Amino acid sequence: MFPVVSREQTTGVSELSTEVIVVGGGVIGLAVSVALAERGVEVTLVSEHRPGEASPAAAGMLAPSVERAPGPAHKFSIAARDRYPAYIEFLAERTGIKVPLNRLGILQVAFSQKGIKGLRKSALPTTRWLDAKELQHFEPALPHALGAMFNAQDGAVDNVVLLEALKKLCAGEKWIERLDGGVRSVKPAAASCTITLDSGTQLTAASVVIAAGAWAAKISGARLAKHVKPARGQLVSYSSTPLRHVAYGPSGYIVPRGSITIAGSTMENVRFDTTTTASGVKKVRAAAEEICPVLASSTTTEAWAGLRPVTPDLLPMIGPDPKHPSLIYACGHSRNGVLMAPLTGDLIADLVTESPLSHDLSQFRPDRF
Repeated sequence: MFPVVSREQTTGVSELSTEVIVVGGGVIGLAVSVALAERGVEVTLVSEHRPGEASPAAAGMLAPSVERAPGPAHKFSIAARDRYPAYIEFLAERTGIKVPLNRLGILQVAFSQKGIKGLRKSALPTTRWLDAKELQHFEPALPHALGAMFNAQDGAVDNVVLLEALKKLCAGEKWIERLDGGVRSVKPAAASCTITLDSGTQLTAASVVIAAGAWAAKISGARLAKHVKPARGQLVSYSSTPLRHVAYGPSGYIVPRGSITIAGSTMENVRFDTTTTASGVKKVRAAAEEICPVLASSTTTEAWAGLRPVTPDLLPMIGPDPKHPSLIYACGHSRNGVLMAPLTGDLIADLVTESPLSHDLSQFRPDRF
């Protein structure tokens, strides 16, 4: 379905600039480019920096057991989480950068009997209830909690260092060419696809992958990306790390990262507004300090916002436009872009090289809306 067409093989189409063009330089676009290059596919990665990009703004959670997807998508999310240890080793081997990975598990903390009941009702077979005594052994900074549901193997990755490693790998990869610039439009044809940059430059490839995050819908011709909308998430960081585990409370979460703790997050429909607000920061702080009150005595070091690329069902678009197979979507990952990036890269590379798919992508069909 997705033949990789070389310049020498091309007849009846415009001369190809490259085999595959990837539009978007966030964690998804980078992971897709790396996966394609690993298969020996020539890639041109086109991106431009935009304020509010989700990849560097995220908390880096790997939480498929907590932020649970419906149906087969849950199995996909678990596989995405479990892809990380080998992926981290791969990046370290290729770049010398060891991306911090926390797989101590995630705690869903309860502060009331109603909270305990809710957590027990929604618990997966893989989770375990910790009573107050066990929880205090796990995390002495949570003496006020009544208990917690423990989700083993979930955790977080340092997405900032992950981006650094992926960018370094792309920069040194002979199969990847990077171009700075925005993409105005895409025009798919029978055996190729052409993009037009904001500068007016046109590039043609056998396939184009849309991985432009919250901005995917702004690309003319990417007709199915209209369902991807930006959702602002505000986060704060504290200058201490009282917890070792990622922890969820009734209204937010906290993620230990090195010498700081990241807390989040709001979910706001404000289009492309990337500013933080006093009310948003107050809400995030209140949620974080409910989980771990000792954070209230820490200094808040920073507040920022990112734009999540959200679809109506909060599931990503992964796969081709059925009317134009040369146009492939890898966008709309909503709250799970970091979690799903390595596995999304693998599957896009499978599609392009016509390799057997290891996962059912029917829930992620770009034309499902």
